[in-house]
Amino acid sequence: MYEGVSKLDLIYRRLLITKFFTKGWGSPESMRRLLEFRKTLSCRESCMNLVESDHPVHVDKSYESGDCRIMEGHFLSPFAIHHPEIMPKVAKTARFQLVVPLKWTTKHKPVCIHLAGTGDHGFWRRRMLMARPLVKEAQIGSIILENPYYGCRKPKDQLRSSLQNVSDLFVMGGSLVLESIVLLHWCKRMGYGPLGITGISLGGHMASLAASSWPEPLTFVPCLSWSTASMVWTQGVLSGAVSWAELEEQYRKDTAVYEQQLYPLIQSPEEHRWKDLFKMGQEFAKNYPESVNQMESVQKQEMDDQPESESSLYSSIISSISSKRTNSNLADNKRTLQQLHLHSPNLPNKPISAQVIHFMRGVMDECTHLGHFSKPVDPSLIIAVTAKQDAYMPRDRVTGLTDIWPGCEVRYVDRGHVSAILFNQNVFRKAIIDSFNRQISKYFSNA
Repeated sequence: MYEGVSKLDLIYRRLLITKFFTKGWGSPESMRRLLEFRKTLSCRESCMNLVESDHPVHVDKSYESGDCRIMEGHFLSPFAIHHPEIMPKVAKTARFQLVVPLKWTTKHKPVCIHLAGTGDHGFWRRRMLMARPLVKEAQIGSIILENPYYGCRKPKDQLRSSLQNVSDLFVMGGSLVLESIVLLHWCKRMGYGPLGITGISLGGHMASLAASSWPEPLTFVPCLSWSTASMVWTQGVLSGAVSWAELEEQYRKDTAVYEQQLYPLIQSPEEHRWKDLFKMGQEFAKNYPESVNQMESVQKQEMDDQPESESSLYSSIISSISSKRTNSNLADNKRTLQQLHLHSPNLPNKPISAQVIHFMRGVMDECTHLGHFSKPVDPSLIIAVTAKQDAYMPRDRVTGLTDIWPGCEVRYVDRGHVSAILFNQNVFRKAIIDSFNRQISKYFSNA
């Protein structure tokens, strides 16, 4: 799986020792509510009904800084209104910075929301690398929104950026969708426009979910993200940072709850791809344990060839166990899954049940797959920027963006995930500027 990917991505991940989801999935009741809430969130009409167009936004201070005016403000997250019992108290107040030119020299006042990537706490990084340069290069303003669970919205017992529960990721995503709607409404009331949204890595995917909900043409530039987060956590290098042992312990403890109450709520737009993969899983199980021995031999060869790389067995196993879950074959699928185990140098010596990996992919597809969400109003304004050698965001075996959003543009940089973040900020800004120019030409030329 890691053939042709950036070695810097692999090395960088191995230097980070923090683990994600150390407290597990989150309570089954929270997971159930979030899975059901996804159905409302992914439909543009029902999602827009969750946020009042005049949702209160408070500006705390405004000051000049160089050639920019910076405003800082806050508002109550709409997610905290609809699910106060799930969202941590410290995360309920959304905080943001608005960075605009001291004096607009253009006819329009474009503003773009920037959502944070993994580890991007506070406002400084996005302000210096994106917001200020966009003001200088194109007179484009920016809103920098603090992610829930980051910066001043981070729970005290959370270590840096390591979300403690899988459900935290879904709370973050749902919150950012609704908070982005609040800010887009506010921008319109303030006389800004045209409007846009962008993000890098995690922020790119969150921006994708938010852009799908807005009922008007919107500049939209997702960077270093793809169609679903499931591949990040089950095949990408971040899969080695997941606390799989804790997830499996909770799954085994409450198997009936996960299989009888949560599984029925999970659907994946990738299920059409799983039919043939299920046959592969049956063949794997039929030849077990010879199949495992063969893969261990492959793993050893790969480790000899690339000492710094992580195991490519995720790709093989996930392909083997991913299956279409219908009422008629669910029992057979589960029996097959129970015979499989995932071995990887990233995981503890105790093998992790493939059933847990399968549930992770399913729940991630259910909550994050763009195929579940409404299509953006004008896909021609979408310019996605992707890294060819990205080891964090595998793109194989999942539906591509151009299939989900026909008419969108995908640009590629010949780098890995980490090096693209370090050296291609100008490429991301160029895509934002180009998309705004398209929107102005198409919808504002007579304004």
